[in-house]
Amino acid sequence: MPHDPDKTVLENGIRIVTKQMPQTRSVAMGVWVNVGARDEKDEEGGLSHFLEHMIFKGTKRRTALEIAKEFDAIGGLCNAFTSKENTCYYAKVMDTHVDIMVDLLSDIFLNSVFDPVEVERERLVILQELRMLEDSPDEHIHVLLAQAVWGNHPLGRSILGTNDTVTGFDSNAVKQCFKRAYQPERIVIAAAGNLEHESFVGSIARSFEVVRKGNSFPERAKPTMDWVATAHPKDLEQVHICLGTEGVHTTDPRRHACVLLNVVMGGNMSSRLFQEIRERRGLAYAVYSFASSYSDTGLIGVYVGADKANTQEVLELIMKEMRRLKEEPIDGSELRNAKEHLKGGLYLAAESTDNQMTRLAHNEILFGRHVPLQELVDKIEKVTAEDILRLAQDTFRDKAVSLSLLGPVDESVSYKDILVS
Repeated sequence: MPHDPDKTVLENGIRIVTKQMPQTRSVAMGVWVNVGARDEKDEEGGLSHFLEHMIFKGTKRRTALEIAKEFDAIGGLCNAFTSKENTCYYAKVMDTHVDIMVDLLSDIFLNSVFDPVEVERERLVILQELRMLEDSPDEHIHVLLAQAVWGNHPLGRSILGTNDTVTGFDSNAVKQCFKRAYQPERIVIAAAGNLEHESFVGSIARSFEVVRKGNSFPERAKPTMDWVATAHPKDLEQVHICLGTEGVHTTDPRRHACVLLNVVMGGNMSSRLFQEIRERRGLAYAVYSFASSYSDTGLIGVYVGADKANTQEVLELIMKEMRRLKEEPIDGSELRNAKEHLKGGLYLAAESTDNQMTRLAHNEILFGRHVPLQELVDKIEKVTAEDILRLAQDTFRDKAVSLSLLGPVDESVSYKDILVS
């Protein structure tokens, strides 16, 4: 019988959620903080990501090398990531090494010293990461689209920051960011695998219950969206195309329809854009749509990498499909296939301790409760073709599409006109 998740709230407000999966031999654990790049001031762009890097660079008990060696010695995986709204420090080990994992993650999260010497070393690493992003046009174009859509709002900035902001950070800035942002009520510790809840809480609470509450954290400012076309000429083999229109926020009742809309439009190999642009016309190798959701807004977008000569045709095909989606309900078989695709992905991922840990944290942060997989599947099943049609009509509005192009752009073409034609 599947085990229901368990939850404990420490006196300081830190939430601990676990899911026992006795059929596995692994345990995945994550320390999640509901703080990300959008919570930074202009001059702090990239500071959350910088802090994430520095967490692994030594504590009062361990050097950075010792941290790496201890994880390697138990065959464990350890990493972290920063997103626009969350930061996560996670690990995965065999069930016989849970206590070591808990001790390591607790130590680096709570006792990092942010040594000025290590700050200088890591600054060089992050500056290289920024350069690597610019050398990856299929990733960089998404940053450029965010800038076009959200402008100067924090959602429009790169999570990595800029050369100028990263160069300006010092040890004190990192310490102050940790103290200000990593407040107990924003911390969720999630774990899934072959573990027992009370034992896990007992081993981790001793460390985390000492975290003190800080000052109130500023509310996030809701962004406005700009609908513009931006071209970024660069000597590349392809033009990288990314366009987007307003989507839904993370708790929007329409979010299940949005996910299905994305699948139908360009979310898998049988999707409309993949079949039309790649399979039937051979205009691109990489083509997909995506749906990004945040606490108060969202973005539905399309990416294609194409030859310069085919850029206009690709754009016209994308806009044609968007118009079709808001004018004609999708047929029953297409909707059924999209639902089965989603359900298959959910059930297969549920067998992973990593995925279960992530779901526990997301549900706790977004809804304050566990959302059973069956509840999610039921809501997907209830979505109708009319629901998707109404969503497409609400989001694919005339003159409400932003476009960014990167590569050998034909500057004689008015790409904005293609979006509204």
